[in-house]
Amino acid sequence: MSHNSPFLLAGVMGWPVMHSRSPLMHNHWMQQHQMAGAYVPLAIAPEGLAAALHSLKPLGFAGCNLTIPHKQTAMLIVDEVDDAAQRIGAISCVTVRPDGSLAGSNNDAAGFIRNLKEAQPDWRADQGPVVVIGAGGGSRAVCYGLLQVGAREIRLVNRHFERALQLATDFGGGITAYPWSQRHELLAYAALVVNTTSQGMVGQTALDVQLHSLPISALVADIVYIPLETPFLAEARLRGNTTVNGLGMLLHQGPLAWKAWCGMEPAVTPALRRLLENSITSA
Repeated sequence: MSHNSPFLLAGVMGWPVMHSRSPLMHNHWMQQHQMAGAYVPLAIAPEGLAAALHSLKPLGFAGCNLTIPHKQTAMLIVDEVDDAAQRIGAISCVTVRPDGSLAGSNNDAAGFIRNLKEAQPDWRADQGPVVVIGAGGGSRAVCYGLLQVGAREIRLVNRHFERALQLATDFGGGITAYPWSQRHELLAYAALVVNTTSQGMVGQTALDVQLHSLPISALVADIVYIPLETPFLAEARLRGNTTVNGLGMLLHQGPLAWKAWCGMEPAVTPALRRLLENSITSA
């Protein structure tokens, strides 16, 4: 690698953060494009977030990604937040501008939609009702992305109805909140169902949703990627539904961060997906 190679220094801030597969993904791209620099995990406690973000410029960082628990707090620290992140209510990416100011954006919604389209290229958001399970930050990104690409009916269900109702109200149309007791029958006639909760993640209990009323033609997605196949996805696959795990959402939001940081979008390839899958299954 020559001294004239392009340079990129970036990272992911979280607490904890060492489980993140983002460094593996971004450093793969840096090697592929013969870039100097590194993408590093940054274990930042909540009380240190402001200082860490303001240190990006003097340390030479182009920017960083954000993960739990920083995505919402960072909105109050950066200098500008784009429209998508404002609607979603969270930042997933910070870009350091030439003048040192910090711009916040959210690539999770676009990553989710790109992941669906990679798995099922003919998928369209207006093919039928969409059921979204959960009303946290992941749900907000998923709902925003679905509305942006033409979803006409989103049925939102959450253990705490008030939180689902607040999300639906915030978005101002296209989303109807339902109580948790209706979660099973809401799947009738659905074209897509998405789990945005942490249920099914390693260390968590399985998602308590019965699929008997879900059409076999429906696409079933989960934003969890550890494990690669949650009990929810396994049940859906066994009954004949096409399933999409959460790894692709991580993969497909990555190029958008690069576009903000250095003006290019690296490719999400089968080899990169296998690399991350192997890191998860061998852990």
